[in-house]
Amino acid sequence: MTENNALTPFRIDIPQADVDDLRSRLTHTRWPSPVPGRDDRTDFSRGIPLVYLKELAEYWRDGFDWRAQEAKLNEYEQFTTVVDGQTFHVVHARSGNPEAAPLILNHGWPGSFVEYQRLVPLLTDRFHVVIPSLPGFGFSTPLSGTGWELARTTEAYAEIMTRLGYERFAAHGTDIGSGVAMRLAALYPERVIGTHIGCDPRWLGLVGDKFPYPDGLSDDEVVQIEAVRIADAADRGYLEMQNHRPDTIGAALTDSPVGQLAWIAEKFKTKASGDNRTPDESVDRDQLLTNISLYWFTRSGESSAQFYYEGEHSGIDLLMASGVPSGWAVFDTHPLMRRAMDPYKAIGHWSEFTEGGHFPAMEETELLADDIHTFFRSVS
Repeated sequence: MTENNALTPFRIDIPQADVDDLRSRLTHTRWPSPVPGRDDRTDFSRGIPLVYLKELAEYWRDGFDWRAQEAKLNEYEQFTTVVDGQTFHVVHARSGNPEAAPLILNHGWPGSFVEYQRLVPLLTDRFHVVIPSLPGFGFSTPLSGTGWELARTTEAYAEIMTRLGYERFAAHGTDIGSGVAMRLAALYPERVIGTHIGCDPRWLGLVGDKFPYPDGLSDDEVVQIEAVRIADAADRGYLEMQNHRPDTIGAALTDSPVGQLAWIAEKFKTKASGDNRTPDESVDRDQLLTNISLYWFTRSGESSAQFYYEGEHSGIDLLMASGVPSGWAVFDTHPLMRRAMDPYKAIGHWSEFTEGGHFPAMEETELLADDIHTFFRSVS
C-alpha cells in the first residue's frame, strides 16, 4: 500500500436534483395489487406488508427532511482516503479527553455509519471514534473493482488507523463488522486493545454451520437451536440473492426507491420472539430513512450486495484472536447463546439483555454505550 496516503476532508452535499428525483420517483411508484387478506400492517410473515410499506414511503416523500438529517451527519469530521485503489469514507469524532483511546466502530449490512449516529456522543468522553464505511457502502463508492471481501477490508481498515496515527486501538462491531473487528484482533494482536461484539440470537442459526454444536446438549436444547436455525433459514432470501446474484437485485435497488426501502426496512423487523412492532417502532423512523436514503443517493444497494458475493466465494473463515481481550453483548438474548457461542467461557466479558436486537446502536443506544464503556474499562 504505497499510494498517496492523503486524508481528504469530506462533507455530505447531495445535489438538490437527486433529492427532487427521489421525491418524484416516490410519487410515481407503481405499486403491486393488494392480495386479499394481507391487510395487517404488522404481519411480516411473507415480507414487508404492502400497507405498511406505503405508509413508510409516503412519509419518506412528504415528511422526511433529508437536508436536516444531512446537517446532523455533517456535525462530525469526515474524510476520504484511498487504500489499495478503493476510496474509503471515514467519520472521525475526536474526544476532548487527552487520555482518550481510539475506537473503531464497524458496521454491517444493511447498516452504515448512520447506524452509529446516536452512539457517537455517548462514547467521545472516553474515545476518539473512527467509523469507516465498508467498500461499496455509503460514500465508500464506487467500487474500484471486484475482490473486496472481509480479509482485504480488514487490511484496509488497519491502514486507515495507521494513517490517523493510531498505533493501538479498540474495536467494536456488529454483523459484518463483527467479522472485521475479530479479524483485526487476530491479525494485529499487538495493535488491538480489545474487541467488543454486539449480536443477537440469529448467531444461533450458525450453529452446525460456522460453529459446531456444543457438547452435552439435551434433546430439548437441540430442538431449541434447530428452531432458531429454521427461523433463520426462512429469513435468508436476501442473503442467497446477494451471495449469488448481486447484479440482478442491484438493478432493481438502484432504479426503484420503494424497492430499496422494502429491501432494507424489512430487515429492521428483528425481534426473534416477534412482538408485532414495525421497524420504525424498533428504531427511530428518521434515522432508519436516513440510512436508506444514503443507500439510495450513493447507489450502494448494488455495490453493497457485492460484498456478500465476494464473501461467499472467498473461502475465508471467521478469525477469533485468543490473546486479545474480548467482550460480547447479546441483545434479545436466548438462554442457549453462551452455551453455544462460548462453551468454554473464553470470552472474558459477556452481557445479555432482553431488549434490542440486530441493530443495538439504533435500538438500545444507551445500553450498548454502557456495555462498551464497561468492557474497555476492564481491559485498559
